[in-house]
Amino acid sequence: MRVISGEKKGLPLKAVSGKGTRPTTDKVKESIFNMIGPYFNGGSGLDLYAGSGGLGIEGISRGLESVIFVDQDKKAIQTIHSNLEFCRFEEKAEVYRTDADRALKAIIKRELSFTCIFLDPPYAKQTLLQHLETIEQHQLLAENGVIVIEHASSVSLPDACGELNCTREEQYGDTVISIWTRDSLSGSETS
Repeated sequence: MRVISGEKKGLPLKAVSGKGTRPTTDKVKESIFNMIGPYFNGGSGLDLYAGSGGLGIEGISRGLESVIFVDQDKKAIQTIHSNLEFCRFEEKAEVYRTDADRALKAIIKRELSFTCIFLDPPYAKQTLLQHLETIEQHQLLAENGVIVIEHASSVSLPDACGELNCTREEQYGDTVISIWTRDSLSGSETS
């Protein structure tokens, strides 16, 4: 695992030890950022099931000003801190050891919104539609923001959730990447 592009291109990243996390491969990570960017002009990110922190760190390397990393696994949190320190991104990051639902409640209280939200939960524990509903109801996605969902190919998501729409899907083996954006046409007329 490494940083694919941007400010810290080529730096190696540690993976979380054990079999509790499934790191996003470099190939899939590169494809994700080609779909959504590939670079950012500022903005903030949320890496909700951060694992090693690879997606959020890639986002910072490609121009996000800050990222909130969330994971409930102790080893994952240690790995995120280690990778952030190695990349010298500590000042651009907040790291929390908690579950996704608690993290979302805290984010709602802080009235935050994000340019980029990464959702890559363990395949066995996917509550993606519930997370999309929370993000949509509380407007956690900035106006021109994007949600990246990594899920098992056996998981079926709707095409829309309120004002959020799935705009692209790509499959890589057993993994599907879904890209979601806010419907910018709502309330305006098209000719």
